[in-house]
Amino acid sequence: MKHILLKIAMGGLLLLAPAIAEAAQGISTANVNMRAGPSTRYPAVAVIPNGTPLQIRGCLADTPWCDVEFYGGRGWVAGQYVQATYERRRIYVGPQYYRPLGIPTVTFSVGPYWDRYYRNRDFYRDRDRWRRGPDYYYRDRGPYRP
Repeated sequence: MKHILLKIAMGGLLLLAPAIAEAAQGISTANVNMRAGPSTRYPAVAVIPNGTPLQIRGCLADTPWCDVEFYGGRGWVAGQYVQATYERRRIYVGPQYYRPLGIPTVTFSVGPYWDRYYRNRDFYRDRDRWRRGPDYYYRDRGPYRP
């Protein structure tokens, strides 16, 4: 019985290892809003103070927005406000540095992401409108500013 439990525990650790390894260390370069999605039009969920360490969980391939962890919370920050150490110098997080820094390329979908991290937030009740993107949300709710 002990061997079975040990095997199950080791298997669980092996499954978690890639997730643990996929986080890169970063630092905020300004007092920046951490958002509920990869756009300034998504709701702000926290303000990350300038110089604060954070974990970079992944970044979008086509735009420099990164999924970050800050004091146990998750959200999105534009790469222009995140730096990481690369070859002993601090650089802004951009697509050319994802692979060398060990940052995975990720995608974003309101449904699963918000279900996991924002169920207790006021804006969660409007998630069906947000699923179509922030431009549609604002067009439906007004005022719409393209």
